[in-house]
Amino acid sequence: MPIEILMPALSPTMEEGTLAKWLVKEGDTVSSGDLLAEIETDKATMEFEAVDEGVVGKILVAEGSEGVKVNTPIAVLLEDGESADDIGATSAPVSAPAAEAAAPAEAPVAPTATAVPAPAAPKSGDGTRVFASPLARRIAAQKGLDLSAIKGSGPHGRIVKADVEKAEAAPAAAKAEAPAAAAAAAPTGPSSDVISKMYADRDYEEVQLDGMRKTIAARLTEAKQTVPHFYLRRDIKLDALLDFRGTLNAQLAERGVKLSVNDFIIKACALALQTVPDANAVWAGDKMLKLTPSDVAVAVAIEGGLFTPVLKDAHQKSLSALSAEMKDLAGRARDRKLAPHEYQGGSFAISNLGMFGIDNFDAVINPPHGAILAVGAGVKKPVVGKDGALEVATVMSVTLSVDHRVIDGALGAQLLNAIVDNLENPLAMLA
Repeated sequence: MPIEILMPALSPTMEEGTLAKWLVKEGDTVSSGDLLAEIETDKATMEFEAVDEGVVGKILVAEGSEGVKVNTPIAVLLEDGESADDIGATSAPVSAPAAEAAAPAEAPVAPTATAVPAPAAPKSGDGTRVFASPLARRIAAQKGLDLSAIKGSGPHGRIVKADVEKAEAAPAAAKAEAPAAAAAAAPTGPSSDVISKMYADRDYEEVQLDGMRKTIAARLTEAKQTVPHFYLRRDIKLDALLDFRGTLNAQLAERGVKLSVNDFIIKACALALQTVPDANAVWAGDKMLKLTPSDVAVAVAIEGGLFTPVLKDAHQKSLSALSAEMKDLAGRARDRKLAPHEYQGGSFAISNLGMFGIDNFDAVINPPHGAILAVGAGVKKPVVGKDGALEVATVMSVTLSVDHRVIDGALGAQLLNAIVDNLENPLAMLA
């Protein structure tokens, strides 16, 4: 029976995407793992791989189609012995301008007499989506299998036909449908029409929101509404660090390595999470996850938004290794070439606006992180020295935004003190 290829969810936050380019055409034979298309998500342009084998019978969504909802059929794959006549008449191609209107998620393509419609994307017990091919979902439904209990062997852990065929039949556990809270949420302000009327007599340019800006708006609104933030502030003397950095860069110049202050901040935060392990945690709804490694995310500004690539096991890496990895991640972030596993996860984040001359600011926590450090510029200021004399020092102001569900005030203070101690005594970070 013909297999519908559905618009994949290539990131946890993806609800719709743009089918940028088809890498196959009708009549092409494909195997599992072959590249089918390039899809622009809310974060990046990614290649979409086939999980079944067959012949491309019909392409339903044209190149350049925007706003294609996840799980919308985008093509039909024919198995051995099938022809284009087996494809239902309702599986009509969707032109690029009308993709969103012609293929809404709530109006799936009607099945043919011989085809079994693909069940809705299953979810595991914790509510996360289970990734499975359409054929795997059909077979699982026919055999009464619970897909959330099957380990996938396909790309990125996707469940494919072979995984389902090897699994023993077991009745799928009944699950209560989670309410669509986001869709049903009441508007938080005036409508776009009301706002537009306010400025009807003024010249302005209307800027349409792309997927990334929509996601940033939704996630940060959710974060400020649902995460109980509190803030801890400290000033850090940077003179010892700047002297130490200058010495290291002079010695590393022959290797082409140049360490930034941000590299030291990443290392200091990673080590602080090891010093205060109870703060190395994330909020997981009805529980907390206390991490063992220090996986530190760093905000990177790109055109139209930002990424937070994650440096995993940062506490175990040298300053030069962190510097090289950060440069690579930041470069690919600006080109929107990061894979999802490179910007997902972590328990802690850093947002540094010091290079823009910002003295201090408060950053918004990126759930499920437990905290984020907002870093300002290093500025020369008069300070009182240890002997009580007035002296000039380079001082950097930082603010730690903390999720009170994960970290209490005293614990947050311990974490920030450990970060300050690492930065004011940089040589100890190499011990």
